[in-house]
Amino acid sequence: MSKPIIPAVVAAVLLAGASCSAFAASEEIRFPELKDSYLKTGDFIGPDHVRRVRPGLNKDQVRLELGNPHFSEGIFGVSEWDYAFNFYTGKGDDYVTCQMKVRFARVEGQYRVESTHWKNPDCALLVQPPQVVPVAASPTLLPPQKVALSADGLFRFDGSGPDDLLPEGRQRVARLAADIQANFKVLHYVTVTGYTDRLGSDAYNQALSQARANTVRDLLVQAGLDRSKVRASGMGKRQPVVSDCEGTHATPELVKCLQPNRRVEIEVVGGA
Repeated sequence: MSKPIIPAVVAAVLLAGASCSAFAASEEIRFPELKDSYLKTGDFIGPDHVRRVRPGLNKDQVRLELGNPHFSEGIFGVSEWDYAFNFYTGKGDDYVTCQMKVRFARVEGQYRVESTHWKNPDCALLVQPPQVVPVAASPTLLPPQKVALSADGLFRFDGSGPDDLLPEGRQRVARLAADIQANFKVLHYVTVTGYTDRLGSDAYNQALSQARANTVRDLLVQAGLDRSKVRASGMGKRQPVVSDCEGTHATPELVKCLQPNRRVEIEVVGGA
């Protein structure tokens, strides 16, 4: 079904680039009536064939692309060929019929294309190649990254707050924040989980692990991570890394054996 070209679409393509065809006013270029074409309605043709008709081509080359003219002006000894083409609009079976004129100039005894013209200048926009709009590449989801930091290297003994952080502990967290920002283009979330050993009461260990996780979370945020993406939780003495240490009293040997359990784990999920 033939329909007028939508002005909004035309305006968008005009911004993309002008056609190489000449846009002549109706008083300069005269077109025959569509009803005078032997096709009556127009012929479907690929836009790429029309685009290949450029100044300098001879008549045989034009005929290979467009076929014989669609009106009765003849083929030999004439300087104008008229065509009626149908172009799909991209909306189902809708199409528009456009009249095109090819003008020739005699050069060294041979007719060659001098210019091309459209009865409706908007028709030239339908043969423009589609404009490729760069699309930002979607980030590649990385496997979750997990880092375990020894609490003994982060905090003073039994410490959990900012004032209890060791200088080396601050540096380790700062380096970790820099690595996250460098390697993750998109950050989905970061979980900071604190753990303790089994020495002490459950309530004490739960509070200690939560406080340590909160402190590390705050350091990551201060280093530039989005606070809304960083979560902190305490697990107390649950999920120990080592469980075969003997004893119940806090002897130096037992404290040393349980050291791997006193930790802060940071898990990072995002894309590169």
